[in-house]
Amino acid sequence: MIKKILTFATYIIILINSSTVFGAPKSKSTYEYLDLFGQVFDRVKSSYVEDVSDKELIEKAIDGMLTGLDPHSGYMNEEVWQEMQMDTQGKFGGLGIEITMEEGFVKVISPIEDTPAFKAGVLAGDYIIQIDDTPVFGLTLNEAVELMRGEKGSAITITISRAGLEPFEINIVRDFIKIRSVKHEIYDDIGYLRITSFTEQTEEGLIKSINQIKKDLNEKERGYVLDLRSNPGGLLTQAVKVTDIFLQRGEIVSTRGREKKDITRYRAKNKDETNSKPLVVLINGGSASASEIVAGALQDHRRAIIIGTQSFGKGSVQTIIPFQKSNSEQMSGIRLTTARYYTPSGKSIQGMGITPDIIIEQGEFESYEYRTYSESDLKESLDKEEIDETKNEDDSELSEKEKRLVRDYQLKRALDLLKGMSLFEESLEN
Repeated sequence: MIKKILTFATYIIILINSSTVFGAPKSKSTYEYLDLFGQVFDRVKSSYVEDVSDKELIEKAIDGMLTGLDPHSGYMNEEVWQEMQMDTQGKFGGLGIEITMEEGFVKVISPIEDTPAFKAGVLAGDYIIQIDDTPVFGLTLNEAVELMRGEKGSAITITISRAGLEPFEINIVRDFIKIRSVKHEIYDDIGYLRITSFTEQTEEGLIKSINQIKKDLNEKERGYVLDLRSNPGGLLTQAVKVTDIFLQRGEIVSTRGREKKDITRYRAKNKDETNSKPLVVLINGGSASASEIVAGALQDHRRAIIIGTQSFGKGSVQTIIPFQKSNSEQMSGIRLTTARYYTPSGKSIQGMGITPDIIIEQGEFESYEYRTYSESDLKESLDKEEIDETKNEDDSELSEKEKRLVRDYQLKRALDLLKGMSLFEESLEN
């Protein structure tokens, strides 16, 4: 399955009685427009070039009503509803990309790490302009998703439009995907924590990773890097719990609806699991929704230094409202934008994103094959022969971590910053 932005957007799950929705007072004009809808429905049924079922027409009408409000609201039929349940548990099938609709085309918010799309080279910001032989322009987001959905092991060809390049094709084999939302490594006494998405397992996985780092370093870690790059978001509850892991007190995020009274505030409750060690957070244009909640809260509380590039700017909250058909156990539902979220300082991220404290572009020139030159490399350099012999003796293969640090410019700068902070603190103690 291809996951739409709202599957991994920030949402709240509630139950709502359908009588509450349809029991609201209606004006005369409301009934007139409902009558107009009935007339259009009848005309399409009788005159459209092909026969269309009542179910298809009504579902398209509902989806059109919702998607016409904003790109994050929409209708979920029974199949999509079931898939959403798997998504929030971190388990689903398909390509592994977060998408939205923009200018009539499918825009990739972010490929999810270790999925077929990620391995095939799909990047955040790419536009999907064709799916196999079908042009995307003119399709709804749901229709595009249906085209990209398929059996595990089946192949799909998507045509990508990327800035600065001619459109090109990428062949991807669909797969069943189990998301491991948290990973960790150690770089020179610094704990590296990578969160790929916010699922039901994220808080537990993050605490386990921190404890393992502490154990491996005998509680002598210099600090932590929290990598939220290309993380499209996830569950609001998990974003709050993850932030709480690094804070001792204070507000994490607030959601504000249409009415002034519709304000919900989420506050830190637990202790700082990292013992207030220095923290750097990495973000980029693929960091959205729940990722921005975490980065924004840690930035406002001056708990972390944010490094990277401007985040996506997904600052709205979608409520998942389920509906059950009468005399049926099948569930469908809608995603409805009901609020915006605000950082502790009161800033809305919607359309703006999080601005890093230190802006560092990743750059495309980083490669472990990139070579620097020095005096000893010059022809007939003094002592060149002796230096070359020393180089040959010490010139060993770079480890995978070393290769990554030369490629990953932002991570390298984050680690350098933490090392500098640690050295400075040690100098003050002495």
